[in-house]
Amino acid sequence: MNIKNAYDIIIIGGSYAGLAAAMALGRSMRKVLIIDSGKPCNGPTPHSHNFLTHDGEKPVDIAQNAKNEVVQYDTVQFYEGLAVSGKKTHDGFEVKTKSENTFRAKKLIFATGLKDIMPNIKGFAACWGKTIIHCPYCHGYEYRHKKTGILANGGAAMHYAELISNWTKDLTVFTNGKSTLSEAETEKIKKNGIQIIETKIDFIKHNEGNVQKIILEDGSKVAVDAVYSSPEKQQHCDIPEKMGCQIEESGLIEINNSQETTIEGIYACGDNSGKRILSVAVASGTMTGIHLNHQLIEEEFSN
Repeated sequence: MNIKNAYDIIIIGGSYAGLAAAMALGRSMRKVLIIDSGKPCNGPTPHSHNFLTHDGEKPVDIAQNAKNEVVQYDTVQFYEGLAVSGKKTHDGFEVKTKSENTFRAKKLIFATGLKDIMPNIKGFAACWGKTIIHCPYCHGYEYRHKKTGILANGGAAMHYAELISNWTKDLTVFTNGKSTLSEAETEKIKKNGIQIIETKIDFIKHNEGNVQKIILEDGSKVAVDAVYSSPEKQQHCDIPEKMGCQIEESGLIEINNSQETTIEGIYACGDNSGKRILSVAVASGTMTGIHLNHQLIEEEFSN
């Protein structure tokens, strides 16, 4: 086992939230290590929106520029690799990587994001993040007034139908099987001129991730320019749960107002514990760094 020098904070996850936390802490003269495996969940997404000063940029470029800024601080170090386990020690935490390096720190931050579980529909994964999207605040303007599908059922379908009608009235709900919408929800959706199709989907026809038609099992075809969907998600990293951090019913890591999890000294920020919006992830990372630094100051000042 190769045990490395101790740090003030180890951040697992080096995307937007992790980098923002690292900058706040590095500028607070904390010794920070970022462990990152280089697999952001928004890798397929061609453009980011609704993020001041970065509107329309590629997410990968935003992340790279952020990393270039963070590495300017000699208080922050990067380790390219996968964290596989963590444990509490008498004076902090240990994190072990796949290559069997072990790092020690006083505090931990998990900025590990979420993993999307693609439905078993041919063509879905190829379009995900491009023209099959989950957030109108991130992508809705680009598909305003376009023919738009909603792939959802029950309460999720009702939520999307109501929300997306702000951007386009040309909407079709695909429940991909028997509808679980209530009678009142069904009536409300249809009253707004939105068709509900219960026939199961055979596949999604697309051109390099640009959705063209939804092909149903009965052979019928529905042309669409975009589809809203929110597939199942799970924590990208299982270390927080294995270390005892409480996971909410929603699947997110439970945090308090200071971004601290239910385990003292372990913090979480970004998609794993909040809204899946890039600007929000950055803000949560910055606030995590500030809260954590204040915690360290209080501990040091009282000794």
